[in-house]
Amino acid sequence: MIEQKITAFVTEQQQLDAKRVLDKSLLEQHKQDIANVNKQKQYISKALENKKKSLADVQMQIDQLRASMAMKEAEMGTDLIDHLTPEEKDLLSRLNPEITDLKERLINCRSDRIETETRKAELETNLTTNLKRRKQELEAIISVAEADALLDEAELKRQELMDAKLLVENATQQLKRVSDRIDERTKQLKGIKDERNNLKGLEDAYERTLQDEAKELEQMLSIRSNLLAKQEEYSKKIRDLGPLSSDAFETYKRKQVKELQKMLHRCNEQLQQFSHVNKKALDQYVNFTEQREELQKRQAELDSGDEKIKELIAVLDQRKDESIERTFKGVARHFREVFSELVQGGHGHLVMMKKKDGDHAADDDHDDDDGPREADLEGRVEKYIGVKVKVSFTGQGETQSMKQLSGGQKTVVALTLIFAIQRCDPAPFYLFDEIDAALDPQYRTAVGNMIRRLADMANTQFITTTFRPELVKVADQIYGVTHKNRVSRVDVVSKEDALDFIEHDQSHNTD
Repeated sequence: MIEQKITAFVTEQQQLDAKRVLDKSLLEQHKQDIANVNKQKQYISKALENKKKSLADVQMQIDQLRASMAMKEAEMGTDLIDHLTPEEKDLLSRLNPEITDLKERLINCRSDRIETETRKAELETNLTTNLKRRKQELEAIISVAEADALLDEAELKRQELMDAKLLVENATQQLKRVSDRIDERTKQLKGIKDERNNLKGLEDAYERTLQDEAKELEQMLSIRSNLLAKQEEYSKKIRDLGPLSSDAFETYKRKQVKELQKMLHRCNEQLQQFSHVNKKALDQYVNFTEQREELQKRQAELDSGDEKIKELIAVLDQRKDESIERTFKGVARHFREVFSELVQGGHGHLVMMKKKDGDHAADDDHDDDDGPREADLEGRVEKYIGVKVKVSFTGQGETQSMKQLSGGQKTVVALTLIFAIQRCDPAPFYLFDEIDAALDPQYRTAVGNMIRRLADMANTQFITTTFRPELVKVADQIYGVTHKNRVSRVDVVSKEDALDFIEHDQSHNTD
């Protein structure tokens, strides 16, 4: 009997463990999904920033080279130095200032080259557009002028021509010097590029050395993992031997290895005779007993929680029944009052329909008792099947149900129900669409007066559409809607214009 209970508890525990493992795996999956989404978001953000940075870097070639050299220097300043030999570290420390100096020289050379090229272009433009053209003009004037009449002017022009030639020669010499400087700067730039290529080759060599050391590190980590696995295996075998007494090590400490091996062999032979016995039965019994006590505690907690939940459900059902009956009694009381106001001499009331034994519907006429009642076990709300309306428009004879009323009388009953609900729980505004179309004149007047009274007392807005004068007479604001040329128009009209329009519409319909 105890073994069956233990088996049942073990099965239940296994089911709970399986459920816990499943929930844990789902939680880990959701966490992984969230982490992947965050990584993707970071990757997109970083990509966007890189795109923005690269947009400015591609404008000039010199900025690209400067960014590349800065990147390489940053990479050379990483943890790679820790794997270098002292000689390589010393060489790297001596090369870094040279690289910085060469980079500054490269920038200065490029700046001088740009300025020199700009100056050269200006001089060539001046020579082409001004000096040569002026020389041609002077030569033409000298060739055309007469020798006797224009000697002084010719002499002046010759002097100007000589000055222009001197300017041209100076400009030519200056242009030559600029060209020589440009060639010199070009040679310096080429030398800097060669030095940069040499540094890049040295960097590649360092990267290859780092890769080789990384491979050796991976091999050492693999060996370490294998040794740890063996250590775990031997530790597991030691744990399988079971707990040892405190004097076990002192007893066998001075014995030789061969003697210990013989004793171990004899113990193994003796253990083979008890191979069919469950050596962990006592431990399992202790574990199962603890699990059983834990499950019993959980069962007691669940039973206590179940009782509290049932008590809460019973209280909520009772409050629900009382709230529904209280609301119905309020609506029924206001229904009687509103109906007697709308229909002079009439009376009406609401009746809650409820189930009786055998599923036969019966009236619940106990609607005058406003106090709470004690709820039954099933709750009274489940027994209600609907609400019945009983009215009498004459105040005499039997009351009538909705099926026995005319269209106008049904409209009066419906409006009575709406006004009764409005008195229980007023709304900010109500929208009525030709509610007086089927009403008699005395009922239209009563409805209009009630709407006027409710609007003044309850601070509620009523919006109605009508073609009858009774509602127009009690309205605060009147709007007229006209339709012409497929276009509708809404205008504010006075009460007299509205009444004239209604009178004209009624006379037109009569004709």
